[in-house]
Amino acid sequence: MSDIHEEAHTGPIKNPKQLLVAVFFSFVIPVFVIIGLVAYVTSSNKPAAGAVNVEKATAERLQKVGSVEIRDANRPLKAGEEVFKAQCAACHATGAAGAPKVGDAGAWGPRIKTGLDALLNSALKGKGAMGAQGGGDFSDLEIARAVVYMANGSGGSLVEPKAPAAAPEAK
Repeated sequence: MSDIHEEAHTGPIKNPKQLLVAVFFSFVIPVFVIIGLVAYVTSSNKPAAGAVNVEKATAERLQKVGSVEIRDANRPLKAGEEVFKAQCAACHATGAAGAPKVGDAGAWGPRIKTGLDALLNSALKGKGAMGAQGGGDFSDLEIARAVVYMANGSGGSLVEPKAPAAAPEAK
């Protein structure tokens, strides 16, 4: 009737029996693979993630929120230059992160005009990229001495704060 030639599709499944076997194994094999994986994962006694040492992990979870650090109140106070070298020089000697370099009168001039209290407040609480220095390794008085050292090294004439007089001992 027509000249159209249709080709029959051929595949690996030739009869209904092969179709049933293929359908059966396509459902049964994944089920057994899943059962095997579950058995493998649950078979051994494994510690919790990140808890190689269970006692250490428990101690870390139960640690106190705060801590108390006892310092020697009678230790000699550090000079401004010592504190500068230990705490401030990393940024203020190189000008890192926009910190005014010691000796740059142009950068320090407007800051010095605000006075020691404003400079000390910036140092203790932080400003810009500089973190707060209060409560660190040095006392507020030592930080104030470092601020005066940097300001005076940059054209200022601030007076270095003195240590408070010791209270007279009771007899």
